[in-house]
Amino acid sequence: MSIRPSVRALTRYHFTPRTSSVKLDQNESPFDLPEVVKAAALERLQASAWQRYPDLYPRAVQEAIAARHRWDPDGVVVTNGSNVLLQALVIVAGIGQSVLTVAPTFSVYALQARLLGAELVEVPLDEGFALPGNALAEAASRRRGVAFIANPAAPTGNLHPREQLAPLVERAGEDWLVVIDEAYADFAGSDHLDLVARNPGVLSVRTMSKAFAMAGTRVGYGLMSPDLATEVRKALLPFSLSSLQAAVALAALERPEYVRERVALTAQERQRLSDGLRDLPGVVPFPSVTNFVLFRVPDAPRVYDGLLQRDVAVRRQDHLTGLEGCLRVSVGAPHENDIFLDALQDVLSKEAIGG
Repeated sequence: MSIRPSVRALTRYHFTPRTSSVKLDQNESPFDLPEVVKAAALERLQASAWQRYPDLYPRAVQEAIAARHRWDPDGVVVTNGSNVLLQALVIVAGIGQSVLTVAPTFSVYALQARLLGAELVEVPLDEGFALPGNALAEAASRRRGVAFIANPAAPTGNLHPREQLAPLVERAGEDWLVVIDEAYADFAGSDHLDLVARNPGVLSVRTMSKAFAMAGTRVGYGLMSPDLATEVRKALLPFSLSSLQAAVALAALERPEYVRERVALTAQERQRLSDGLRDLPGVVPFPSVTNFVLFRVPDAPRVYDGLLQRDVAVRRQDHLTGLEGCLRVSVGAPHENDIFLDALQDVLSKEAIGG
């Protein structure tokens, strides 16, 4: 087989599915779409012609997203999940140039850089998971390409202050695209659209997988200038958003009240989860504005396995630089959070007595 050696040398994006009853390992919504949204989506599908191709670009979805954000519809790029948009941005601005990001962060940035043959530059986060703004700007000064900053940050869950973003944003323009990945913006109650509006080289990437509870539908989008959107669409395959995806997205966007209600409940449960973790011996939870909490335990592998044995799945993060001893738990439904905290307490008590 004629496979590029650089591709053979890569490891693929890895995730091991778990069959645990309490599934808190993928930052998903613990609640399915409301029945009224599902019914509206199915009604749209029933009325559509399934033998026809969908729109080349999903204009109706673009306009609905634009209305939500008070944005120019021509500056909205909708894709089959935000990962596809991240790949397109590496294609248009990273190939033959550089991909700049921090470490640790969302692994797809580095994976796409390596897959597409772009130079990968990773700058370690500062103490307290702070954004190394000056170091990023310095790295950018010697290169050109695309920079990815997740804010709110993943997998750490914190929000980088605007002043830490400023040195990198100032580099945007002829030499750099600066991508602010705002997958968790709904939970943080903040966004960076004012920066995008003022800087043609800055864009915001969003997903409907988290707050909208549509991880299984796969819809992501970007908010940017119309000129930049024209260039980004060149890297997308035609007809990439199916009629099914468009129908669900439109039905959800027409009923934003369910998102607001669930975001409020998530914030409440996130605080309760953090407080519960803080009360456990040897556990250190880190501040979060997302729908997950990163926390450190005395022996991450044993605690992780102990939780699995109690039918609770969380995510290991202890393999990442700077996150030694860390696990990550998604904010679940109230009863799931109760089960998780009880299971963790039981695991830690067994560990304390050598069980």
